[in-house]
Amino acid sequence: MICIVLGTRPEIIKMSPVIRECERKDIDYFVIHSGQHYSYEMDKAFFEDLNLSDPDYNLDVGSGNQGEQTAKILSGVEEVLIKKKPDCVLVQGDTNTVLAGALAASKLHIKVGHVEAGLRSFDRRMPEEINRIVADNISDYCFAPTKNSYNNLLHEGIDEGKIFITGNTVVDAVFQNLEIASDKSSVLKRLGLKNKNYLLATAHRAENVDNKEKLYEIISGIKAVSDEYSIPAIFPVHPRTKKMADEFGISFEGINITKPVGYLDFLVLESNARLVLTDSGGLQEESCIMGVPCVTLRDNTERPETVECGFNVLAGADSKKISLMAGQMLKKFESGFGNACSLSDNPFGDGKSSERIVDICQS
Repeated sequence: MICIVLGTRPEIIKMSPVIRECERKDIDYFVIHSGQHYSYEMDKAFFEDLNLSDPDYNLDVGSGNQGEQTAKILSGVEEVLIKKKPDCVLVQGDTNTVLAGALAASKLHIKVGHVEAGLRSFDRRMPEEINRIVADNISDYCFAPTKNSYNNLLHEGIDEGKIFITGNTVVDAVFQNLEIASDKSSVLKRLGLKNKNYLLATAHRAENVDNKEKLYEIISGIKAVSDEYSIPAIFPVHPRTKKMADEFGISFEGINITKPVGYLDFLVLESNARLVLTDSGGLQEESCIMGVPCVTLRDNTERPETVECGFNVLAGADSKKISLMAGQMLKKFESGFGNACSLSDNPFGDGKSSERIVDICQS
């Protein structure tokens, strides 16, 4: 029996192909949702968009500081694992849910599989970096998406026998959902947008949105790009970002803000954008897979493959650099770079990652 532990939008998206693979192969599994993302827009809507059944267990932990949230998830997951006694627990990514889920399983001597293992920003000031390092070191299966991730794990002394290069399940998710999204979503019409004639922006990481200066610089940079190139900017605002901007007195004037949108709508927005500006790791991957240029609003990335292949550039939280890097990427792609890109021509795999992961867990 496989237990899948998740708790945030990226985890739901990236584990959805694993869930579907378990169903396709008629494997006994169950899902624990920590409730780390706790609003309807950020949680339930994604299950509905992806045609996934409701989680078997929802811990409803909600928000809280690092220690409080992790402790609640750890306690809740442990209680379920003692009751259900699965053979393997799968976690994905770098959240508090991942850390707590992996710890709970490891202490109960249940095998742990870490999907998307080996990613490193090499910045331990980021809580996500601590989460992914701990999860990798206590996992029995480290499912590395790329050779870079594999090498990171080897360099840290992880047993080579525990590391498997599987590709990234985000490719599976894009493959499976982009065509459905294009048929089902009317988001472009609803927002009055034209293909390749808008910027898509997001920001949610604590180191950016909880810092008044950084958040101001990011929003100013997005406005500057929109103004300089006469391209409207669409910003589906994360609740945390909206809350902090209001507290800091930072205005979104000049940017078209919306509430968070469902995953299928967001895929359509992303695939048709002229440029993506984001601090999200998942969006760096998705934009690369779909051939959309990306400016990352961070000084580092645990997805260096996106930069190496030319579809991403780092700008940090500096308005002038954001504007400069955005201009460079726009000109680069207007000159024809990326025209030959296809879904299968990306550094994250062939869309069969979930199949490999489930097979390894069952072997």
